[in-house]
Amino acid sequence: MSTKKSVKKSKAVRKTAATPKRKAPASAAKRKPVKPAAAPQRAPAAKRAAASAAPLRSNADFMAHAYAMEAEAAERYAEFADSMEMHNNREVAELFRKLARIEQIHADQILEQMGWKQSPLSSVNVRWEGMEGPETADPTELHYLMQPYHALQIALLNEKRARDFFANLAKLTKDAGVRKGALEMEEDEAEHVRLIEQWLKRTPKPDPNWETDQDPPVLSD
Repeated sequence: MSTKKSVKKSKAVRKTAATPKRKAPASAAKRKPVKPAAAPQRAPAAKRAAASAAPLRSNADFMAHAYAMEAEAAERYAEFADSMEMHNNREVAELFRKLARIEQIHADQILEQMGWKQSPLSSVNVRWEGMEGPETADPTELHYLMQPYHALQIALLNEKRARDFFANLAKLTKDAGVRKGALEMEEDEAEHVRLIEQWLKRTPKPDPNWETDQDPPVLSD
C-alpha cells in the first residue's frame, strides 16, 4: 500500500518524539484541542505548588525551579512545532517556534539574573507533582489541522497555570526570599497572560468546521 501524499495524516497512529532529558511524547493525533477546563491528567496549580514548596528552601533553589519551568515549556513548544511541520501545518509550526523562542528567552534571563553560566539543573533536584511543570503544554492538545487561534489558547492556559503556581507558592512557602521571588514571577506570568489575551484578540477565530480535512490522504494498493 502506498500513499499519494508525502505526509500521511493518520487518525489512529500517534507519533512520539523522545527528548534527551525526559520522556515527553510530541503527539499530533487527530483530536480537537481540549478546553482549558478539561485539561486531562494535569494536577491543579495549587497541588503542584504544594508539592514543590517543601524543597524550595532558598532563592537559588526557587530560581532553579523557575528556570526549569521555562526551559521545559520551550522544549515542548519546539516539539509541537516539529509535529506541525511533519503534517505540513507550517503556519502553526512557526507560531510554536516563536513561543519556544519566547520561553527560552525567559529561561536565559533567569540565568543572567542569577549569574549562572549554564543550566543549574544538573545540581538541583527539580520536583513537580506529576511528570512535568505547570507551564509545559499537554501533548494531547495537538490536532494536525489546528490553527493559530488554537495554539494561542494552549499558550494562554500554560501562562495561567504558571501564574497560579507562583501565586500559590508565595502563599505556601515560609522562606521570605522564595516568597519575594514567587510574587515577582507571578507578576511576570500575569503580564504574559495579558499579552497572549491581546494576541488572541487579533487572531481570527477558526471556522466551526475547521477539523474537516479538505484534502484527505488517498490510499491505493
